[in-house]
Amino acid sequence: MDSLPLFHRVAGQPVVVVGEGEAAEAKRRLVEGAGGICCEADEPAARLAFVALDHPEAMVARLRARGLLVNCVDRPELCDFTVPALVDRAPVLVAVGTGGASAGLAKALRLRLEALLPPRLGRLAEGLHRARAILRARWPEAGARRRALDAALAERGALDPFDPAAPGRLDPWLDGGADGAAGAVVELLLPSPDPDDLTLRQARLLGSADRVLHDSQVPAAVLARARADAARAPLGPEGAPEASAGELVLVLRMSSITGI
Repeated sequence: MDSLPLFHRVAGQPVVVVGEGEAAEAKRRLVEGAGGICCEADEPAARLAFVALDHPEAMVARLRARGLLVNCVDRPELCDFTVPALVDRAPVLVAVGTGGASAGLAKALRLRLEALLPPRLGRLAEGLHRARAILRARWPEAGARRRALDAALAERGALDPFDPAAPGRLDPWLDGGADGAAGAVVELLLPSPDPDDLTLRQARLLGSADRVLHDSQVPAAVLARARADAARAPLGPEGAPEASAGELVLVLRMSSITGI
């Protein structure tokens, strides 16, 4: 990956859009849809620019010289940033990017995701945002709060985001939802050092664990699939670890037989 995916707030901000025709109009609609203000190339307060010209090189160089980040239509080699295909379930936004490799592929993936994500998904996000104080009061400890949400948002959970009925279940869940999962230690024996060989269950456990203990043969590429804030440590000689209340501890070992 040579790009850093970001959501850049442009509401009320000037954004340069240079060009005429369908491509330029599409960029203007994109900027205005996000609350930005389309402006000309000489706007001194602008920080982002879209260029839709037949011969864009000089304009791109001029804008870059002023410190603007530039997107150039159909010229990925001239782009400082690319625009992903978007699935809009405001405030939930799902972005699919290919780094300019294939807009058609990004569009095809977006259309598939459009069919999967319920139209009312944004209502669930808004409800969870409004409920932050209630969530903190019910689960004061951050780990317990995260585990409770993980369980509710999991597949077939009370707030499964792929279930169209989930927004209507939020208030009942807040009133009487189950607490976070009990503490547990789970051992996984990995037959391959390739992270793409992880099963769905193994990937979910890595994404949920509070602590990940591993032998020296487990590669960094597999450990990278764990939660970003999960504690990581090599396995010690003291035997099986213990999990505190509500904690998920994952023990990873490499199989002595790989490639199976």
